[in-house]
Order: sequence, then structure tokens, then C-alpha cells
Amino acid sequence: MKLYGVIGWKNSGKTSLMERLVADITRRGFSVSTIKHVHHSVDLDQPGKDSFRHRAAGAREVVLASAERFALMVEHRGPEPELAAVLARLAPVDLVLVEGYKRDAHPKVEVWRAETGQPLIQPSDHLVRAVATDADLDLPVRVLDLNDTKAVARFILAEVGLPARTGG
Repeated sequence: MKLYGVIGWKNSGKTSLMERLVADITRRGFSVSTIKHVHHSVDLDQPGKDSFRHRAAGAREVVLASAERFALMVEHRGPEPELAAVLARLAPVDLVLVEGYKRDAHPKVEVWRAETGQPLIQPSDHLVRAVATDADLDLPVRVLDLNDTKAVARFILAEVGLPARTGG
């Protein structure tokens, strides 16, 4: 599986870009999975539901399964899992897009907008291969138009060595 990150500060537009990239890249015929790193507790369950009761009783993994999808909840009761451990749980796809995990060692595109008031991450991270922005920047890496999803998708696909396909 190929892996590429989308990083940036809060409210920079990472999630919006991720959503557009997934739509564009899947229209090109590639299979895509995503990983979103969050800094708060995640719980898909609710007290009183059967699956919540299974977890409360001590189940390490609980699967919610329906005709449309299934969700696997894993109680790791320890430190936050590393990206490699999360990746190992995924079924094979052409490309995994990772939102967050900005300090991990994989190639990334940084989403940057001046209005966030945050500095660029790129100068201190050699794995940031491009910056997607709505600003006019002069950088030692590729500067991409944040609003040109097709161009960002083409850049990522070329970076990971996936062949050009039409669509999107």
C-alpha cells in the first residue's frame, strides 16, 4: 500500500482537502482508505447499547456489523497506537491518505493558509514534499493551489508512483 500524508494546523483546510482528494482519486479508479489522527477521545458507542456493554464487560475488540458496513472498535488501554499499528489493521488498497500524524516519517503535503496565524511546518520537516495553499509563496518545495484538487491529486499520485489515470 502506498501512503501519503496531509498535514497542517487546525482550521487550515486539511479535512476539506482530504474529502476532495478521496473523491478525485477514487474517480480515477484507485482504491483509497483514510486514517485521521485525533487528539481527543474517540467513541462510536453509547452507554446502554449492547456493544457498549460488551466493551464494559472487558471485550478487547467489538465489531458492529450491518448490511451496509462494519465498525471495529479496539480497546488498547495503553498509549496511543503508532501509525504503523493502525496501518497493519487496514485491508490492502492502492493508497492510504493520512490526515495528521504530522511528526511521523512519511511523505506529506502541508495545507497552509495565512489566516490560521500559524507558521509553515515545511521548513522544519524534510518530508513535506509540497505545500497546498491559497497564498503566493516562494518555497524550496512545490507550491500547489489549495483549490485545485486535481493538481494536488496528480502530485500525490506521481509521488507514490501510481500511474496516471483519467477521471476526476
